Amino acid sequence: MSSKSEDELRREVAELNASRERLVLDGDAERRRLERDLHEGLQQRLVALSVSVQRAALRVKTEPTAVVTELDEIARQVQDALGEAARLAERIYTPLLEQSGRLGAALRAAAVSASVTSTVQVTVVPSCPPEIAHTIVLCWFEALERSQPGTHPAIDVHIEDHSFVFEIVSAAGLERMRDRVEALGGRLTLETTSAGSTRATGTLPLAGRA
Repeated sequence: MSSKSEDELRREVAELNASRERLVLDGDAERRRLERDLHEGLQQRLVALSVSVQRAALRVKTEPTAVVTELDEIARQVQDALGEAARLAERIYTPLLEQSGRLGAALRAAAVSASVTSTVQVTVVPSCPPEIAHTIVLCWFEALERSQPGTHPAIDVHIEDHSFVFEIVSAAGLERMRDRVEALGGRLTLETTSAGSTRATGTLPLAGRA
């Protein structure tokens, strides 16, 4: 083995180790973000709702009309909290992906949950492996979460050259998702469009990691 080949091998091993480290760090960061959202967001809302219910119970005999109005508002806030809990759960794993052929529905549901106007086009015919479908959805979540007011994110998923191909046009790049795509044997390229948006093109093998 030549010295050059040995250097190339060392570089490839170093890049692989660095990629694995980034995946671990990114996973840890995502878990911390979920914990923060649960503790500082959802948990605090539920505590406040609990206090509101207790206060309403104390006034129900003396101010029944006012309490009815307050309970209606509490019910609305409970529905909002349930919606927030569902969005957090989807970031962990999207239930629709358990059903064959529901990738398009999962992508549209993510956009609705994020309250972002978007365009979703899915023409995938073969069954999409769960790990690939989940990766595509996570990339879409990333684009939706980083979208700016007035932007219109779009995603197109199709089959091309024996690969799953997804194209996302959004206001921000998806650099942090590159390692996850490459871990499945795929690749992710980013380019700036003439309109100033970012187009992320991901290619993943049909049979999973090659």
